[in-house]
Amino acid sequence: MKSVLLHVQDDEGLEPRLQAALSIVRASSGHLSCLHVTPINAYVAFDSFGGMFVMNDIMQALEDQEVKLRARVEVQLGKEDVSWSYEHATTDPTHALVSHGALADVIVLGRSRHSKTASTPTMAMFGDILKASRTPILVFPDGKTSFDPLGPAVVGWNGSIEAANALRAALPLLKLASTVNIVAIDESGELDFPSLDASEYLSRHGVTSEIHSEAKGSRTVTEKIVAMAEALAASTLVMGAYGHSRAREYWFGGVTRSVLTECGVPLLLAH
Repeated sequence: MKSVLLHVQDDEGLEPRLQAALSIVRASSGHLSCLHVTPINAYVAFDSFGGMFVMNDIMQALEDQEVKLRARVEVQLGKEDVSWSYEHATTDPTHALVSHGALADVIVLGRSRHSKTASTPTMAMFGDILKASRTPILVFPDGKTSFDPLGPAVVGWNGSIEAANALRAALPLLKLASTVNIVAIDESGELDFPSLDASEYLSRHGVTSEIHSEAKGSRTVTEKIVAMAEALAASTLVMGAYGHSRAREYWFGGVTRSVLTECGVPLLLAH
């Protein structure tokens, strides 16, 4: 992944998220693009008659915060031996990330909510980005302090087109991973693409993988996937998300949403 887009915002997860992005850039000898977005609605307020007006004091405070944040990040990046750039935009965060991510290999996002601007990714934002973009997103969990792109990777497999797209999008990272494990939960039904197809695809690209077929049992799919990722000491969990019909209901409507909330492993998601 030569082109990494990092969503910059002044929350507690910025530093580990930045380090995760830098880890990918170092491993791939790539370029880091930092994007800080101030949503337009952060500048405005509405009166009781439905009117809208710009709050000048809020505007100045946000601009001061942006200047300080940019200076801090640029000073830190100036000490790194990597190629990087920094840009600020005042617009809708989802639109900005989709637009800037069009020529990126991965978009790195966090899960924390930024109370100062209300601009952090929410579940709706993740879904909107995944629907509108063809670029995978790496969602870095709260509380995680490091990311190793060379560590073990786990692929959560449900046999859908979305899972196949995620697998292809993750290929550059999977080539770097020390081990790749494909985890299929309850493959008893007919699938568009069985896990064996996924393993064969990876083998054609020189990636050796191991398939784990797990019965759902009394645990939820999320619990099984998270448990397997933890048992395999995964550095990355790759999943397809926000599909259609059966796949949409099975993954984003339930599993992907709960994994985003419960999983402590960085998630690489694609539509």
